[in-house]
Amino acid sequence: MTDQRISNLAKVLVAYSTKVRKNDLVAIVGRPTATPLIQEIYKEVLHSGGYPYLVPASIRPFVPGYEGLDQIFLSEASDDQLKHVDFFWKKVIEEFDVRIAIKSHFNTRSLSNVDPSRIRLRQQAFKDIQKTFMERSASGALRWVGTLFPTQAFAQEADMSLKELSDFVFRSTFCDREDPISEWNRIHDEQQVLVDWLSGKKQLKVIGPNVDLTLTIEGREFINSDGQRNMPSGEIFTGPVEDSVEGWVRFTYPAIYMGNEVEGIELRFEQGKVVEASAKKNEALLLSMLDTDEGSRYLGEFAIGTNKGIDRFIKDILYDEKIGGTIHLALGRGYLETGSQNMSSIHWDMICDMRDGGQIYVDEELFYESGEFKL
Repeated sequence: MTDQRISNLAKVLVAYSTKVRKNDLVAIVGRPTATPLIQEIYKEVLHSGGYPYLVPASIRPFVPGYEGLDQIFLSEASDDQLKHVDFFWKKVIEEFDVRIAIKSHFNTRSLSNVDPSRIRLRQQAFKDIQKTFMERSASGALRWVGTLFPTQAFAQEADMSLKELSDFVFRSTFCDREDPISEWNRIHDEQQVLVDWLSGKKQLKVIGPNVDLTLTIEGREFINSDGQRNMPSGEIFTGPVEDSVEGWVRFTYPAIYMGNEVEGIELRFEQGKVVEASAKKNEALLLSMLDTDEGSRYLGEFAIGTNKGIDRFIKDILYDEKIGGTIHLALGRGYLETGSQNMSSIHWDMICDMRDGGQIYVDEELFYESGEFKL
């Protein structure tokens, strides 16, 4: 018998997050380890009148999705093969109406020893596809959501048993409740108050034990991240004016990139650009990614995590960036709907805890302190 919580998650992803309609082309992107959820999503898409397609690829388009093939490809492929664009993925991004992507890794560390320059070359090959994705996403032509299906690998990363992680996942998505969609509608309404208040504001000042940054948000929009694209969600975010960021930040959690943990990251910005960068672990990867392209040393996103139900770091950015009481910054590509103009083949989120006295001032008015909004 299927766990009712899995059925609930499928209903949320199809009916709430992506609002699948009759005749929609729907790509279900997943691995065999997520079969129970894939089956339920498949049924829900059929019930909604859509056309479900199972796409056996990674949540990241530039590496194969089947276990072990990603490591083989990035280690063994020639430069020409690394630059080859997957035309199945290209078709999904250019022509499908909906993409539902499921993370369900069997091994989260399979790429830990891959040369960062090869990862960078692969990403650069997909820059045009990523641009199309961002444009269709911003216009609403492509509706998408990403989620996580619990596996032993994710449980080990989170220092939990599989049952503990499963309970955590379904609790944080409200899928352990009778009507999870009503809960997400409530989250939307609560966060919209914050987004409405921020509309038209000009400058942020972020200060605390681990941060001293100023950035301009004039002409930019804050977005209410309420489970429409990430499940779970719980954040508000914008794209700061690219050349406005000044100051420094020390990230209090490891930044994980394709299975590689980069710890103790510190960045200093001048006129929006990262001019100094260091890390206590895997600094070479950090520096390599910063040199990916012209946009990779500039911010594409500034966000505030609001989900108090995500109360621990589990080493997966889908969850960790939503931790209530944290902020996160993303190097590289911004979201067009925020007004961001930063184009890059990377989008790398990094998290800073604000619960130990961190403050955010908006146009010199205290907006946030020690993880709590002051409205």
